[in-house]
Amino acid sequence: MNTRRMTVSQALVEFLANQWTVDRDANGQEVRERTIPGMFGIFGHGNVAGIGQALKQANVENPDLMPYFQARNEQAMVHQAVGYARMHRRRGTYAAAASVGPGATNMLTGAALATTNRLPALLLPSDTFATRVADPVLQQLEQPHDIGLTVNDAFRPVSKFFDRVQRPEQLFSIALAAMRVLTDPAETGAVTIALPEDVQAEAMDVPLEFLAPREWRIRRPRPERDALALAIEALRGAKRPMIIAGGGVLYSDAEEQLRQFAEATGIPVGTSQAGGGVLTWDHPQNLGGVGATGTLAANKIAAEADVIIGIGTRYSDFTTASRTAFQHPGVKFVNINVASFDAYKHGTQIAVIADARETLLELLDAHGNGALGELRVDTAYAERIAALKAEWDASVDAAFEPSGLDLPGQTEIIGAVQRSSDPKDVIVQAAGSLPGDLHKLWRVRDALGYHVEYAFSCMGYEIAGGMGAKRGLVDAGDDRDVIVMVGDGSYLMLNTELVTAVAEGIKIIVVLIQNHGYASIGHLSETVGSERFGTWYRAYDPETKNFQGEDILPVDLAMNARSYGMDVIEVEPGASAITDLEAAMAVAKASDRSTFIHINSNPLIYSPDGAGWWDVPVPQVSELEATQRARAEYVAQQAAQKPLLG
Repeated sequence: MNTRRMTVSQALVEFLANQWTVDRDANGQEVRERTIPGMFGIFGHGNVAGIGQALKQANVENPDLMPYFQARNEQAMVHQAVGYARMHRRRGTYAAAASVGPGATNMLTGAALATTNRLPALLLPSDTFATRVADPVLQQLEQPHDIGLTVNDAFRPVSKFFDRVQRPEQLFSIALAAMRVLTDPAETGAVTIALPEDVQAEAMDVPLEFLAPREWRIRRPRPERDALALAIEALRGAKRPMIIAGGGVLYSDAEEQLRQFAEATGIPVGTSQAGGGVLTWDHPQNLGGVGATGTLAANKIAAEADVIIGIGTRYSDFTTASRTAFQHPGVKFVNINVASFDAYKHGTQIAVIADARETLLELLDAHGNGALGELRVDTAYAERIAALKAEWDASVDAAFEPSGLDLPGQTEIIGAVQRSSDPKDVIVQAAGSLPGDLHKLWRVRDALGYHVEYAFSCMGYEIAGGMGAKRGLVDAGDDRDVIVMVGDGSYLMLNTELVTAVAEGIKIIVVLIQNHGYASIGHLSETVGSERFGTWYRAYDPETKNFQGEDILPVDLAMNARSYGMDVIEVEPGASAITDLEAAMAVAKASDRSTFIHINSNPLIYSPDGAGWWDVPVPQVSELEATQRARAEYVAQQAAQKPLLG
């Protein structure tokens, strides 16, 4: 057997550089791309002589073998990998290498985010000595009940795959198993390989076969015959069917087949956050977001539907409006998902464990050959769909209209950004009040144009995730703009990757909406009777022992972004704020540099109501009248909640 003498780190870097993902797009064309096109890394004593040396050596031998990229926070490295994976429909992602201890644990939030979103990311946290020859080393946890326990064991519950390379020869099986999970649409998420710092630098004889180029073909399983027959039977009997489309439609590259099926049958489509973009906003069958943050049109149809066809959705509590969205007494669910875990949720009657595109192709064939009968929504239902869509579109138009107030509402700001963007531009968001407003209001015009991370809804994802999305576009030769909309709360959580954007010349447009507090939780706090306690950014009052004063903090976030080297445009309060924002967007789009746009808003101006509910428990007893009123409303809403959806 031909071998090369290499360290574990050197072997891993070269192995990852030679992994390729193979898939077929919606047109049947083969797509082949590098599974791991690069690696982020922040070096410390745990990995500078291991992964750090291996990356340096690779860079000297061939800069394109495994490109290295700096980051300013380990969590942000994972966010960038996730943003990239979304834009590449899960065909590629980045690796993220961290040092021992806090460097590793900083990645935990990113790992949980990748796993909940079903998006691949490869995590390489360093670990303490496998030999324990120098125990206890700097940053070692040392639990008396289990000396072998390290902080990296915290990755186990948030990873789809976890293993530790405790001996050099274990690398071969671990690396191959990790790649299997990264490229498996039913299992993918955070994949973690813990690397003890001594093992990283150990040498071994590496088989050349391990280092050779290897292809991983994305599985696209077709539906089983009996399951498909049950689905067809349910659809044949449907009077008011509705499709709930999730991220699985996009990751399967199935939006064209979804469009064809919706047009052939007239069945309306509601989308989860991850499914935004499966149809353009103005498509007659697209009713927009569904559930807790959904549109009034989608939620009214969902409440009446007798058959729900879920395609590639996790059925989160926001999508189901905490199990209150679907109110037809005899509603049936047909769940199409590549993962059985998601397909069988909520007591569904009919689960089709298959790829979204392959199943839609089968349904299109069934429609064409008559197996679906005369499946076409009747005239009355079609007219109701059209009327509700027209009413909602008019509501959005009104919400986008500039008010002329000194502090515009968030809906006006979204409208200005929408008007200033190009059809293929990508909007990126994750947490706060913006995801709900964007789910209702943003008019998506491209399949990959809507990227709202709402499985983990992680404050701080936006800038790093937006940079990852931009990397994904650049790698694909796509020059569209990435627009990151972020509130001041999320910005303060993780803004340092702006330095990375400046260092690499990565162009993103950041629109920061300054409302001096937590707008989303402030509103929720009112809803549950807590009266916005702890949600304003105010100076501490030693007499009242809270932060509820009138004076806002003298914090200048525009200056903060400017200090990072960003181009900054400040939109001043006043009647022309929205017009000035549109002008700022024009400048930002014309520039080849990253631009930070700062605008103040009024967080008490809300978007149109979509009639969705979210289950946030309210105290059963309270001395506050506001909480008592909230509890009564909560109990009333609970009455519509179902223990099982189907």
